[in-house]
Parts: sequence; C-alpha cells; structure tokens
Amino acid sequence: MTFAELQAVIPASPATIRRDLAELEDSGELIRVHGGVMDTRYVRSEITFDERMVRNIPAKRAIAAVAATLVPSGASVLIDAGTTYLEAGKALFGRKDVRIITHSVTLVEAARQGEADLLCVGGELRKISGALTGGQALGILATGRADLAFIGASGLDAREGCSNTQLFEAEMTKAILSRAKRKVLLADSTKWERPSIIRFAHWNEIDDWITDKPRTAKEARKLRSFGLNLHVARRGRQA
Repeated sequence: MTFAELQAVIPASPATIRRDLAELEDSGELIRVHGGVMDTRYVRSEITFDERMVRNIPAKRAIAAVAATLVPSGASVLIDAGTTYLEAGKALFGRKDVRIITHSVTLVEAARQGEADLLCVGGELRKISGALTGGQALGILATGRADLAFIGASGLDAREGCSNTQLFEAEMTKAILSRAKRKVLLADSTKWERPSIIRFAHWNEIDDWITDKPRTAKEARKLRSFGLNLHVARRGRQA
C-alpha cells in the first residue's frame, strides 16, 4: 500500500502512522519502501523455523492446549512439522497413553524429555523448516495409519482451503491427511485470507480447525457447511 492509501484508511496523524510503520518494520511485520509499505511475503516465500518460533507464541500454545483435549487415551497422532504443531506435541509428551508419529526433527528432539511413544518418519531434511521430506518419508507414511492428524498451513482461503509455500511440504501434509481418520488443522488467525501458492486441501477434507480468533458469523456458517468443526482457543480456555 502507498502511504496515501494508509492515510485514507487509518484515523491517525501522518507522524503517528510513520512511527507505527517504523516499529512494524523493526519487528519484521512489513517492509517500508519509497512512498509506501510491502508485505514481507512478497519478497520471500518462506520464513525460517527460528523466526516462526517467536511469533504468536500465546496463540500457538492456546491452540495446542485445545488440540490435546481432542486426543483420547490409546490414540495415535500424526503431527506435521512446524512451530504450532511442536507446541501440540509438547502438550502430549506427558501422556503414556498416546503415540506420536512425526517428520519434524525438532519435535523428535523435544520428545526425549517426554513419556509418549514417538515414531520418526525419516527422509531428507529441509533445514529451513526442520521437516523430513521426500520419497522415503512419503513411502513410510503410506504404510501407516493414525487416529488423528495435526496439520498446519502457510495460508488459508475462505473458498479454496489450505495452502503451503513449498511443494515437498505440501506433499507431506497431503500424505498425512490421507493416513488419519480425523484431520485437525491448527492455524492461527494470521493465516486467514492469505493463501500461499500450493493448495493441499479443501475445507471438506478437514474435520476440525482450531484457531485463536473467531470468524464472522457468515464465515463460520460457510466453514461449517463443509462439515468443519470450528474451535476457538483462548489463553487458558476454549470457546
């Protein structure tokens, strides 16, 4: 957006807008250019795992806490690679009555301190995301089955569904969905209406979506028309 466009929609003085833009740029939320601002995703398609680790931490932990309540005793859970799903895995580590299956090397490392059984899906390491991908990983997934899958997305679209920035990651998530009875999307509200380039699932392929902020009544009705259960996680409680 240009600075003139921002002034037209934000009820603040030019000095206040400039100060806020400087703070947002310092935090990595946007990039200031001559005469305006840009979304960081227009200049790079994927941020690193470490960068994602420090974003929206309270929301991710609240989402993870709700996700853990969906896992019954004796269940097996396929967990995607990513920072929100790392929190979901941690929420299950203290339980001896669940089995975790994952291709996240970060989750595997963290599981050393837990009680839950864990099966690691091997493959080629993508360092930027900490995920094991490729033909070997897909082959292992094809032989297994789980009661639940916790998956994520880089972007969400009200009409198109869930998308990712990288082909190999999208293929892994599709494989995870195909091997689980109940498919649970864990994604905070920053992903909404910001689709990425590779769609891997439509809404009717997802059973539950756990997020941190409610959708509008119209959006919620549309999502539920696909058979989706919508959960809103708040800090310390579920609504």
